[in-house]
Amino acid sequence: MQIPHIPVLQKEVKEVFGDIKNGYIIDCTVGYAGHSLALLEQNKDIRLICNDRDKEALEFSKERLKKFKERVIFENLKFSQIVKKYQDFDIKGILADIGVSSLQLDKKERGFGFESDVLDMRMDKNSPLSAYEVVNEYPKEELEYIFRHYGEVREAKKAAEIICKTRAKEPIKSSSSLATLLEKNLKKGKIHPATLVFQAIRIEVNDELGELGELLSSIELSRINHCKIAIISFHSLEDRIVKRTFKEWNKSCICPPDIMKCVCNNNHSIGKILTKKPIKPTSEEIKQNPRSRSSKMRVFYINRNKTNA
Repeated sequence: MQIPHIPVLQKEVKEVFGDIKNGYIIDCTVGYAGHSLALLEQNKDIRLICNDRDKEALEFSKERLKKFKERVIFENLKFSQIVKKYQDFDIKGILADIGVSSLQLDKKERGFGFESDVLDMRMDKNSPLSAYEVVNEYPKEELEYIFRHYGEVREAKKAAEIICKTRAKEPIKSSSSLATLLEKNLKKGKIHPATLVFQAIRIEVNDELGELGELLSSIELSRINHCKIAIISFHSLEDRIVKRTFKEWNKSCICPPDIMKCVCNNNHSIGKILTKKPIKPTSEEIKQNPRSRSSKMRVFYINRNKTNA
């Protein structure tokens, strides 16, 4: 069985969850089962709930993990939905790898890569919104907004203008033609000029930031307790959301800063941050898997007090 995807921070993920001896770990984004397989092999008595929006990835993972079939539950849900469904199980860990897989990037028919003949980028093929609609139908101002805010594209306005000018003559039908258009017109730097624009479009198509926010909210509002949360992100927008949320979860006092005396009972913390700084890949891992270079993992331990339980 050919393995199409190298999981990032695999050693570090195993270390985070290494002390879990029983119960369930939810892999919110199982992908091609790299992390799940490692955890099932390492933690002999745990069970996994393996979820993914991508049915193709899920079918691959079912085959890859078939020898563990009695220890694995598979789900095809948005990862923002999975925690609520299983909150009354004995959940000891939650892992979410918030990134596009190597197979999705490399398969030309998925439309994520620069050489693709289609313009798609959907993780869920049943989703009504694809990159084609974003590129060819969004107003110029909206394109500029997502390029600036989701991709942090320096030439966001210029990129939007070029796309609108081009599509006015004929639709932009492929990722390869979009990548070529951007390469010709945007400034060249250390990365391909289309990289951040593609990132922004993918985030919009799959509502990635919204889904991440919903996942974190579902954890906070759930009945899950005594549980490790590990979130792997790949760009600064995602990492900032995770960092900010973990800081809020860690706060015991939520009074306004100008209040002289605490009046909130000082018992609002739902746990503690386990990583003061994000865990990043080693130079050896980056050398073996260059796509891991931007990955960051933050970890939080849910430990609700009696008042908030």
